[in-house]
Amino acid sequence: MADKKIIAVMGATGAQGGGLVRAIQGDKAGEFQARAITRNPNSEKARALAALGAEVVAGDADDETSLHRAFEGAWGAFCVTFYWEHFSPEKEVAQVAALARSAGAANLKHVVWSTLEDSRKWIPVDDPRMPTLFGKYKVPHFDAKGESDHFFTDAHVPVTFMLASFYWENFIGSGLRRDPDGVPTLTFPLGNETMASISSEDIGRCAYGIFQDSPNWIGKTVGVAGEQLTMAEMAAIFTEVLGETVRYNDVPPEVFRSFPFPGADDLGNMFQFYRDFAAHFRESRPLAAARALNPRMQSFREWLRANIGRIPIV
Repeated sequence: MADKKIIAVMGATGAQGGGLVRAIQGDKAGEFQARAITRNPNSEKARALAALGAEVVAGDADDETSLHRAFEGAWGAFCVTFYWEHFSPEKEVAQVAALARSAGAANLKHVVWSTLEDSRKWIPVDDPRMPTLFGKYKVPHFDAKGESDHFFTDAHVPVTFMLASFYWENFIGSGLRRDPDGVPTLTFPLGNETMASISSEDIGRCAYGIFQDSPNWIGKTVGVAGEQLTMAEMAAIFTEVLGETVRYNDVPPEVFRSFPFPGADDLGNMFQFYRDFAAHFRESRPLAAARALNPRMQSFREWLRANIGRIPIV
């Protein structure tokens, strides 16, 4: 283990980071060792990663000094932020800047930054098709990441920009809701367009594939997706796996934005971005590229069969 290259993994107890730690530690013959960075090394999830042989260390994107310590001596790092914890674009930008500065100071040989598009390149702030949020964003949790990409190049970090996609694990969190007829429904403002989507575990495996082929990925951008499906196609797969009819309930983005949960306006804009620029998401996230990075890539059907029992229907 001592001669293995250390990859410091931010968000190690989260979705993407956890997938990467498990991919690294599952490859016993590989050249890498995972250093799992978490705010609470004593959490149940952190202990589970330690049981896999990962080094677990304390680190917080809001504490730059802790990042310097966490990155010290590492060969590479996986950087990710979690907007939904605080709902603040400004805080996310500050976190990315701290990650980039710390990566530069540690002289890391390769960083994979899990990012997203700045939607304002497609939908300017003054474009009336979509409401502007926080005074200057269209899709805040996309835009804050996209506008922060430059911090890594500014810090002269050898970086790969990895564009993530919609997690299938979101279905576990949101569940399915029965309509007045008692039929489980998928309610999204996506019309008949496809949406790039993937298991978060497979995002981690894709990141591992990038590190394994490091010389060919530094300075490049790659989008990762396991499927490009319409919601009607997803509903059909739900119906097949669940053994009960599942309907797709298409609603206008403005209706989705009005739903009474935190971030509904941001997510409504995001789905509208997916819908209105579906061709871009198909082109920027070619399925073959992600599968080349991660030959174990799951299909939506495979993932759903393994996880249907975890999805609540209310």
